[in-house]
Amino acid sequence: MFWSFAKINGKLAEIYFEPRKKGEPKILGHCYVKEEEYKTKKEQKYIKEDTAKTRLSYRKGSYKRLY
Repeated sequence: MFWSFAKINGKLAEIYFEPRKKGEPKILGHCYVKEEEYKTKKEQKYIKEDTAKTRLSYRKGSYKRLY
């Protein structure tokens, strides 16, 4: 299992996923977090990079990728 930061419904979140050989990774779950919880420069860099790549919508138990 891997994790990454993402914007879900406009809020910062950690997503947990399993990569697949082809196609989109299987998202297992998420939890909303606050940016202030992550204080190091490395964590702030990860937040900035990951949220630029990944925007999702979560509704009725399913995730949809937004571009």
